Amino acid sequence: MPFVAKLTRWQTPLSKQPSPIPPAVDSAAGTMAALRARRGRAEVKSAVREGWRSPLDVLAVASADASSFEASLRVPDFLSCLKGLGAGKVASTLDNLTISDRKRLGFLGRRQRHALRQFLAQRAGNGDPHRTLVPIVLAGPSGVGKGTVASGVRAHRPDTFVSISVTTRSPRPGEIDGEHYFFVSETDFDRMVADSELLEWALVHGEHRYGTPRTPVDRAISEGKPVLLEIDVQGAMSVKQAMPEMRLVFLLPPSWDALVDRLASRGTEDEAQQKRRLATAGHELALADQFDVRVVNDDVSDAVHFVLELMGISQE
Repeated sequence: MPFVAKLTRWQTPLSKQPSPIPPAVDSAAGTMAALRARRGRAEVKSAVREGWRSPLDVLAVASADASSFEASLRVPDFLSCLKGLGAGKVASTLDNLTISDRKRLGFLGRRQRHALRQFLAQRAGNGDPHRTLVPIVLAGPSGVGKGTVASGVRAHRPDTFVSISVTTRSPRPGEIDGEHYFFVSETDFDRMVADSELLEWALVHGEHRYGTPRTPVDRAISEGKPVLLEIDVQGAMSVKQAMPEMRLVFLLPPSWDALVDRLASRGTEDEAQQKRRLATAGHELALADQFDVRVVNDDVSDAVHFVLELMGISQE
């Protein structure tokens, strides 16, 4: 199923009746939104022309997040930003890739996206010097599948550093200290906060505290490893303030009902805990637009693919 179809599940079905003329305030809001979109696309194109952003990275964001400025770029406009591609070469390139000149970057078919990515990689000499590894913060509500996606990334790139959080909650059945979490007492957690040992920390679901140890993250980045921090939404905001180079990725469920089903089916919380987590999820989902990229976890393999691309990791 095309990725754009996944996003439409969050939208309210359109009425079959003719739409009324929108009030002036709605028209003004629409005009402002269109202006922001044009400015956003202009900034993306300028960054590509000036070499500040890799074409492969722009394609990665466009493919992962259909609501992004990158996704709304028309493919000919995107290609025209590349050095040495005039109007004639853009037209022949589109013909060779069998991509319509009306297509937008985030709405390509799987084969078209793969063909475009190969074209961009070949232009970069099979290694884009400007597309360095990007450290990722992966966040989203409980039950959305952050751990599964992180495991998929590690399966593809075993050298990826995936953060292990500290928490004051007790281990669930099957969880291993130092592998799934570092389980610590309230006193030990207080000491880590006081000694600035945590990159971020937060009280989650009003029950337990979670945090990310700072030293392992700094070490992994300095060693040039791929970095993925799997943390909660509150913590992601704090990390962005402390480390602006981090790319915030919000993992969305395909629908609210799917999230409810996933929480219920995993059987790790009682009914009261599930209700608390769903209440928290509602607040967290409202913050998705504050993240750099939004990825729908409808198909795990697709989600893993998109996250790897956003990290700058080739899968060829």
